[in-house]
Amino acid sequence: MRPKLLNQMQIDEMMSSLPHWQIDDKRRTISTALKFSDFKQAFAFMTEIAIYAESIDHHPDWSNSYHRLHISLTTHDLKGLTILDEQLASAISDAALRYHADYVATR
Repeated sequence: MRPKLLNQMQIDEMMSSLPHWQIDDKRRTISTALKFSDFKQAFAFMTEIAIYAESIDHHPDWSNSYHRLHISLTTHDLKGLTILDEQLASAISDAALRYHADYVATR
């Protein structure tokens, strides 16, 4: 089943449950940035998230530099946010806690 774009109330509710995520001005993406203890931890985290993302067929836009990771989510084909973005962001936030990652200012 194809997801539907979230309405403003749903976006606001989603953002209240994701305190370390920021939304862009156009409400088309959400993003966060993480810092890990080292590259090995960052890569292990990315591997775990990649496996989960593949299982729900929804993939992050991300970049990694040593122990830092910047993540941006959107549902590209709908040009906005859907429940898939909320699910993936929640999984990322849960994993970040398990990996003891620090949230850092986004670019």
